[in-house]
Amino acid sequence: MPLAIRCWQSPKRPPKPRLQRSWVCHSSQLGVSTTAALLAEGALIGLIPKTYLPTYNEFYESRWFTSATDGTPASVDLEGAAIPFGTDLLFAASNTPSCVVGIELCEDLWAVEPPSGRMALAGATLLFNSSASDEVLGKAEYRRDLIRQQSARCLAAYAYAGAGTGESTTDVVYAGHSLIAENGSLLVETERFQFDTQMAIADLDLQRMVHERLHSTTYSQAGLPSGFRTISFDLPRADDKPPTPLLGRPVARTPFVPANLAERAQHSREIFNIQSTGLAKRLRHTGVKTVTIGVSGGLDSTLALLVIANAFDRLQLDRSGIVAITMPGFGTTQRTRSNAERLAELLGATLRIIPIAAAVRLHFKDIGHPEDLHDVTYENAQARERTQILMDVANQTGGLVVGTGDLSEAALGWMTFNGDHMSMYHVNAGVPKTLVRYLVEWAADEVFSGEAATVLHDIVATPITPELLPLGQNEQLEQKTEDTIGPYELHDFFLYHAIRYQSTPAKIYFLARLAFAGIYDDATILKWLKGFYRRFFSQQFKRSSMPDGPKVGSVALSPRGDWRMPSDASSAIWLAELDRIGD
Repeated sequence: MPLAIRCWQSPKRPPKPRLQRSWVCHSSQLGVSTTAALLAEGALIGLIPKTYLPTYNEFYESRWFTSATDGTPASVDLEGAAIPFGTDLLFAASNTPSCVVGIELCEDLWAVEPPSGRMALAGATLLFNSSASDEVLGKAEYRRDLIRQQSARCLAAYAYAGAGTGESTTDVVYAGHSLIAENGSLLVETERFQFDTQMAIADLDLQRMVHERLHSTTYSQAGLPSGFRTISFDLPRADDKPPTPLLGRPVARTPFVPANLAERAQHSREIFNIQSTGLAKRLRHTGVKTVTIGVSGGLDSTLALLVIANAFDRLQLDRSGIVAITMPGFGTTQRTRSNAERLAELLGATLRIIPIAAAVRLHFKDIGHPEDLHDVTYENAQARERTQILMDVANQTGGLVVGTGDLSEAALGWMTFNGDHMSMYHVNAGVPKTLVRYLVEWAADEVFSGEAATVLHDIVATPITPELLPLGQNEQLEQKTEDTIGPYELHDFFLYHAIRYQSTPAKIYFLARLAFAGIYDDATILKWLKGFYRRFFSQQFKRSSMPDGPKVGSVALSPRGDWRMPSDASSAIWLAELDRIGD
């Protein structure tokens, strides 16, 4: 479950507490250690001394304080109570097993080996830092990077609270910089240099961090440090469950697509380079100078065609070696056909038009299938006829077939086995459908201009369809993919959270309700989430024999790489959890 934490500072000095310092043993003398205290439900449950004492520039801490490395008692007496004391303390929430707190102070984070690293290896998922770090030019950005990187390195959340503007400004200024990061991502930070109380609040996904640690062999190879003491406490939790989920952090509807336009453009450029470099390497390795590709005027084949053109340019090959084949069939529209043919011409590819209707009708006659029976045989016969043409033309030209299917189609099995499922290299294998659209749009805006850009924008605006069923009156499109299998934006959301973070169905449903509030109702989300699991499990056999293709992101389904799954795995447990939600 998500956990809300608060990391805050106040510019006003609080009243003096009864305990102003902690006494520790140091070479048979008494010394003073700067110390953090953890309170849970009004009780002091632990004291943590500082390890690294800065004594440079404006800092003179070793004049007054003793480092924890100089030896500390296991506890200190406070009003008759023995309070655990030391840097070996971890605090575990007894009612939330994944919530384990580790604490370090200020300069500890800036050290070569911060204490929080060992705390994380020992199980701490939440790392806190109480700090009095003054402001000088450029320090805030460096501090921000430290916190982000430490949270990433420790696969943990890191909450940092800096001293505020209420401190003395005799020689330095404190700005009240408080930040919370999770696994390398900065979730929230306060505005600096404010005299009003500033507070940083974030919800943390503990399950995600536990999964990342199980997933990372590097983390497990580091070994578990010994010598830590664990102190239990109860974490207050809300008993009420509001009808609408509440979460203090945004949940992206398109997790594969950055919301920031500049970041999205950067990602698009990087992905495009990965795809074209992968294909260029395959062409250099095989020595072929021609490729065949089926172009339909849809998003996937358009992106693949653009990638091929870029790969040819990188290898200084003539684009006439790109044999772009349109294969109009029973459901082909004039809009998609004209876009496909015009784009191929504008790119300098060799365009071939090979209608498939007559060949498919002959095939129907050979196998005894009525042409007016528009079932799966009717649809798949067309897909397999097109693949046969592509393979045979590739043999004619001494080239290879470049596939066009994407990651979302592989996840859902929305492809014809040994039809569009098959190729000799699959450039879109790692790109989900929601991202394909933005990649084509990016190419139209940044790579191309004029008529080519106009064609690309029209392809982006075209409804997604396999064009396998006959058209209605006035060439009315009768088949839209998302009407049959569900919205791709939902399926890509499900795919990301199910594969990237191994989230449970209930958690994905919870997050989807937040992300798509006002767009889809709960029943619709639940319906398509069940459909996602049914398809994902039942269609593994297609992924088990998918062709080579480049991985571009953190979610990949290649059986030779990230995803190894038996083809007869059962979805029963996952669907049962969703059935309980619907009851």
